[in-house]
Amino acid sequence: MGSCLTLEAAIAERQKLVVAGQRLVFTNGHFDLLHVGHLDYLEKARALGDALYVGVNGDASTRRLKGPGRPLVPAAERARLLAALEPVTAVIVFEADTADELLRALKPDVYAKGGDYAHKPLPERPTVEAYGGVVALIDYLPGHSTSALIARIKAL
Repeated sequence: MGSCLTLEAAIAERQKLVVAGQRLVFTNGHFDLLHVGHLDYLEKARALGDALYVGVNGDASTRRLKGPGRPLVPAAERARLLAALEPVTAVIVFEADTADELLRALKPDVYAKGGDYAHKPLPERPTVEAYGGVVALIDYLPGHSTSALIARIKAL
C-alpha cells in the first residue's frame, strides 16, 4: 500500500530511489470518481519503472480546470483511495494547474500521461525534457472515463 506524502517527504523518498538505482515513474490527474480505467492506466504506468508517484490535483485546482461542481470527491479522499491501489507507491496532492513544480522537484525518470496527449500539447513536456526525463503516453482503456461515468449517472 502506498503513502500520502507532502512534497518534502516525496523528495526524501525519491532520493532513496536514486541511491538504490530505481526508476521513478510519475503521473498526475484529478482521479475524481475512481474507476477501472484509472486502475488500468496506473498499472501500465507502474510497469514502466520501480515506483509510481501520483500527483493529485487538489480541490481548488480541480474546480478551476474541470468547472463548477467538481471535484465530486475531496482531494484527501481521492489521494487515500489512490494510495491503497497496488501499483501506487506514493500520492502527493498539489494545487497548481500543472505538475511542473512536482516534476522539477522529483525529476522522475518517466512522466506518464494519457494517450490523448498524442493529439494535443502536453504542458509539462518542456519541463521533463529539460532535466532529461522521458514522456510516455499510455492508451486509455476504451469506454472508461470519469466524464462518461458522470453523464451516465446524470441520465439515471
